[in-house]
Amino acid sequence: MKVFVTGISGQLGHDVMEELNKRSIQAVGSDLQEGICLDLTQAQQVENVLSQEKPDVIVHCAAWTAVDAAEDEENQAKVYAVNVGATENLARMAKKLDAKMVYLSTDYVFDGQGKEPWKADCQTYAPLNYYGKTKYLGEEMVRKYLEKYFIVRIAWVFGVNGNNFIKTMLRVGENHDLLTVVDDQIGTPTYTYDLARLLVDMLESDKYGCYHATNEGGFISWYEFAREIFDQAAALGNSAYDSDHLTLKPVTTEEYGVSKARRPFNSRLDKSKLVENGFEPLPDWRDALSRYLTQLEKSPTSKR
Repeated sequence: MKVFVTGISGQLGHDVMEELNKRSIQAVGSDLQEGICLDLTQAQQVENVLSQEKPDVIVHCAAWTAVDAAEDEENQAKVYAVNVGATENLARMAKKLDAKMVYLSTDYVFDGQGKEPWKADCQTYAPLNYYGKTKYLGEEMVRKYLEKYFIVRIAWVFGVNGNNFIKTMLRVGENHDLLTVVDDQIGTPTYTYDLARLLVDMLESDKYGCYHATNEGGFISWYEFAREIFDQAAALGNSAYDSDHLTLKPVTTEEYGVSKARRPFNSRLDKSKLVENGFEPLPDWRDALSRYLTQLEKSPTSKR
C-alpha cells in the first residue's frame, strides 16, 4: 500500500506520516514547505504528481484553518481555492487512480446550536462562517466523485507540530495573572497523535463513510479545558500556572467579545459510529493532554 498525505508540515499531517512510518507503510508527503512541493489548487500540478506517484490512498490534511481571516473578503478566493478547489483536484485524481480518500472536516459544517451531539450521518448542514462553508463544500466534492472515501470531522485539534489552544494558553499564562476564557462553547479536544492512529486504521479498511473523531472523556467548555491545562502544567512543576499565580475567569462568548467569524456553541460530536464499525475510540482527553504536555517538555522547540 502507498499513501499520499497532504499538509505534512501541519499538526495532523505530521503525525499521520509518523504513524504510517511506524507501521512500515509506504508514505509520500506534500506541502509547500516540505516533502513534495505541490500547490494543491493547481489541477495540472496535482494530476502530474499523483499520476507519477500512483498512491492507493490519499489523506487530505491540508486546509485553510485561519477561521477569522477567512471572513476577510480579500482572502475568500484563496480560502475557496484551498478548501474546495484543492479537494476537488484530489478527489478527481482519487477517482482516476481508483484510490481511497480520507478527507478531514470539522464540526463547523453544522450550525453549532442546541445541546445534542451531532451524528456522523447528520445532513443538517448550516455553516456559521466562511471557513465552515468551504469545508462543507469540500465534503461535497469528495461525495461527488468518490465512493471509497472517509470523511472524518474533528474539533479542538492539538498536536506537537503547530500552533493550538494549549500552546496559546501556556504562552499567555506565563505572562498574565488573570485570563478570561469562554465557558459557553462546548466540545471535546482532539490529539493528532491519537487521531493519526485511527486514520491509518481506517485507510487499511473498507468501512467507508462519514465519521466523527475526538478524544473520549465527555464534553467540556474551553474554560474547563484551560483549567485542566493549567492544573496539569502546574503539577509538572511550573508554578506560574498554579492558582496562587494565575486566576482563570469563565466568561460568555458575548462577554469575551465578538470575533470576525461566528463560533459554534455546540461542538459536541457523536462518535458512536466508530465503535459500531469496529474502530478503537481515541483515549480520554485528559490522558491525551497529559501525554502531550510531557511531549512538549521533552521537545522544548515544539512548545511555541
